[in-house]
Amino acid sequence: MPPGKMHADEVDTDASLVRRLLAPQFPAWADLPIAPVPSAGTDNALYRLGDNMVVRLPRIHWAVHLVDKEYHWLPKLAPRLPLAIPVPLAKGMPADDFPWPWAVYRWLDGEDRTPEGDATRHQIAVDMAAFILALQRIDPPSQPSPGPLDSDRGVPLAVRDPATRIAIAALRGMLDTDALTSAWEAALDAPVWHGPPVWLHGDLRPGNFLYQQGRLSAVIDFGCLGVGDPACDLQVAWNLLAGDARDAFRAALQVDDATWARGRGWALSVGVIALPYYQTTNPDLAAIARRAIEAVLTDS
Repeated sequence: MPPGKMHADEVDTDASLVRRLLAPQFPAWADLPIAPVPSAGTDNALYRLGDNMVVRLPRIHWAVHLVDKEYHWLPKLAPRLPLAIPVPLAKGMPADDFPWPWAVYRWLDGEDRTPEGDATRHQIAVDMAAFILALQRIDPPSQPSPGPLDSDRGVPLAVRDPATRIAIAALRGMLDTDALTSAWEAALDAPVWHGPPVWLHGDLRPGNFLYQQGRLSAVIDFGCLGVGDPACDLQVAWNLLAGDARDAFRAALQVDDATWARGRGWALSVGVIALPYYQTTNPDLAAIARRAIEAVLTDS
């Protein structure tokens, strides 16, 4: 793995590249200050542009199609949601020294560290549930699901079975793989989703929320946006919430036992796949994965 990178074939980016991309395509912005934004995100490199914008450059080939997906869908979803989400302002084209499209978004203020305190966490859980319910109420695309948005989030858990079992095996010696397998098989045994597909953020986890004055203010990073089984977005119950806050989240969503069990499976599957891949290259994301795994094992 190249030093400082998360993926073996990740492209190089820096502030000077951003300026070179801006100069011919968006010259009015080319002289604004540019600074890298620390992030545990895996698909895009972020650079703050002036005070009010952020540039997102795909790091890796599989993230390239996400530029068009977000550029198309986020402006349509934003007016229907109770929290702020990223709003794309412009889409950049490939250049000689950067092979892919990229985008400029409006900067969203807020802190990504989850506030402490039981009452605060309870309110955050309720606000998260309200966001998920509002997203689910928006009519999804009419194409077959969950393929039209190029997202594997929302597929039946059985589709993730081979990759999840490979990841569990990779954790042998690090975690109790027998317990992981039992928890995963319990999730697979839950009744599958037979309802209509719904909109999903797909990657609700710490780092993809912003807070202001102790309240949830924005949801970011819609690269996994898709439609499918609503259980996918319940993974936040285990990768972030705990105790009374998790209970409040479930009560606000009013989900049935089967959906909750599949949500636990999503949290486990995403966690075990992420942990061995990112444990040395993205410690923050690896810590989130470990937290989710431990929460599932203690809650199952």
